Amino acid sequence: MKTKLFTVALSGLMSLCFAQQGNREKLSAYLDSLAAHHKAMGSYALATNGKPDFVKVTGFADAETQQKANMKTQYRIGSVSKIFTAVLVMQAVEKKKLTLQTKLSEFYPSVPNAAQITVEQMLQHRTGIHNLTDEKEYWDYHQKPQSEKQMVDIIAKYKSDFVPGEKHAYSNSNYILLGYILEKIYKKPYADLIQDKIAKPLKLNLTRVGGKINASENQANSYFFNNGQFQKNAETDMSVPVGAGNLISTPTELLKFIIALEEGKLISKASLAQMKDFRDNYGFGLAKIPFINKYGYGHSGRIEEFRSVVFYFPEDKAGISFITNQSDYDVNQISINMLKTAMNMDFEMPDFKVKSVDLSILKTYDGTYKAPNFPLDIKIFVENNKLMAQATGQGAFALEVISDTEFQFLPAGIKIQFNPGKNTFDFKQGANELVFTKQ
Repeated sequence: MKTKLFTVALSGLMSLCFAQQGNREKLSAYLDSLAAHHKAMGSYALATNGKPDFVKVTGFADAETQQKANMKTQYRIGSVSKIFTAVLVMQAVEKKKLTLQTKLSEFYPSVPNAAQITVEQMLQHRTGIHNLTDEKEYWDYHQKPQSEKQMVDIIAKYKSDFVPGEKHAYSNSNYILLGYILEKIYKKPYADLIQDKIAKPLKLNLTRVGGKINASENQANSYFFNNGQFQKNAETDMSVPVGAGNLISTPTELLKFIIALEEGKLISKASLAQMKDFRDNYGFGLAKIPFINKYGYGHSGRIEEFRSVVFYFPEDKAGISFITNQSDYDVNQISINMLKTAMNMDFEMPDFKVKSVDLSILKTYDGTYKAPNFPLDIKIFVENNKLMAQATGQGAFALEVISDTEFQFLPAGIKIQFNPGKNTFDFKQGANELVFTKQ
């Protein structure tokens, strides 16, 4: 009987292994297809049984020189950096260098409502501090080096959006200030804190504060893909995002980081529990991530044309991470398909058949459009037989055809429905629904 049971168990284990291998081969083919159709290129990693065990890299680190990306290529990770900043804050709390109830006014009294704003509220985006990246002027200075004083003055000049603690509203300004606070209490640059307290202890040799992108050091540029060519995106100066988004890394190292966080290698289990105290689905630098009937945690990010994700599901000991440096595709769908693979589920391969609209119809949409209470204009124009959109101060992007009147830009979750004869279009992005009128 023991032999029979062992044989059945072994047979089941082998079947599971073959299924997992098949799913991973399918995922690899899917990621190759995304790159081949210029939907997305970048680096991708999975973790199962609490360890990274799959890596896939597609496309270029530097398209101009045709330098291909590899497993050690570093990418900007944008707002995934917020997890690192939150961990540094919790380490400081454990060392009694500050408390979660420490007031912002102890460091930056010029910020509106600073005397009522706590470190805890900053971690959870419940401060009312206005998000500086929502303003049109951000695009005037984001490529230029900025000092701490310049950044704090910019944040301080905006009126508060609401009473501190009243609600959740994501604001990069919170984590820029937290980065500076960490520098003040430790009397060290944020870059040194990342190295000393996270990267070196975990042996994350490719994770650090970024500077000007250097392709010769295997750092990826980010790109649009327009008119059959890669077009390099302008760089944000990394003195601007600070603790909100200035790190570079790889998907494998991001998985090692979040698994180490879960295993108590960076902060205590009690501190991690505080980080995972989700209100409005956001904790301390961590978002609550739903997937089918499960919940994990992590963060996503965007800076220039880089898109980043790291999600971990502790009960399944499964995680995903990816960073793309060119994307004309819904990154949420990449997340879903990777999570299905990590949890040994099948997913549907996409069909990339190209739809088209007659050029005479596209030209009727040409013009500059405005919406009430929206800070940016959107210019619609035709280029190389494609309908393009460009918001004030931002790069142009191609709109994918759904029908003669419906278009979308999947990377940003944008859908546009033109209303022929009215000179308007309906704009949808997440919860935002606006009507733009041609000027």
